[in-house]
Amino acid sequence: MRHQPAIESLRAQIEKIEGRARRVKSVLPFGIADIDARLPGGGLPLGALHEIAGGGNGAVDGAAAALFAAGIATRTKGKILWVITRSDLFAPALAQAGLAPDRVIYVEAGNDKTVLACVEEGLRHGGLGAVVGEVARLDMTASRRLQLCAEGSGSIGLALRRWRRQSEAVDFGQPTAAATRWRVSVMPSAALPVPGVGRHRWLLELIRVRAGESADFEVEACDGSGRLAVPAELAHGPASTAGWRRGAAG
Repeated sequence: MRHQPAIESLRAQIEKIEGRARRVKSVLPFGIADIDARLPGGGLPLGALHEIAGGGNGAVDGAAAALFAAGIATRTKGKILWVITRSDLFAPALAQAGLAPDRVIYVEAGNDKTVLACVEEGLRHGGLGAVVGEVARLDMTASRRLQLCAEGSGSIGLALRRWRRQSEAVDFGQPTAAATRWRVSVMPSAALPVPGVGRHRWLLELIRVRAGESADFEVEACDGSGRLAVPAELAHGPASTAGWRRGAAG
């Protein structure tokens, strides 16, 4: 038994080198059984980096991706740091997803390198509910740094991928250290019995999840509390999303 402290010390050093501790991590459930069942731990891991992108290269899918990120941030506790390169973020839309203006600290950076530096500092701070960074490119080295910072502080990091040109979108398929990777595409709203527009709908694709499998979900967009919902007609059956998957991948 006298060697036990030495063994425990060695294990701790190995865990530190690998950048992951053997402990149960907190998660942020979506509150939708089908989605949470696909995520190890039953929710989106806190203390981790997650990637989000629009299904296409247009502004509509990009806006849906931003609202999905806002909904996640809404359901965390504390201030939100949102780092941008373009001053086109519409605060009233984020508020509709539950992210009140007084919770958000906006930082406008000139390029991806500065965005990543600001996100890294925000994640290291540890007192923020979430840190969102809008970036076009994210390689393994940069994502690994962000992942380690998130693990160390327990904050959630959201890399919102935005592209100015078609060639940059190819980078989204490259490996990163993010715990999950999501793609959001706009779908037609449900028809209403009266004139008007129903609650927005998305095709939500879980492209990659560490220690899990990919999946597609048809959901209703975030409400005022940042929560998604399952369309009423799909609540008791799987979504039929094959056609939308083809469109989103194009």
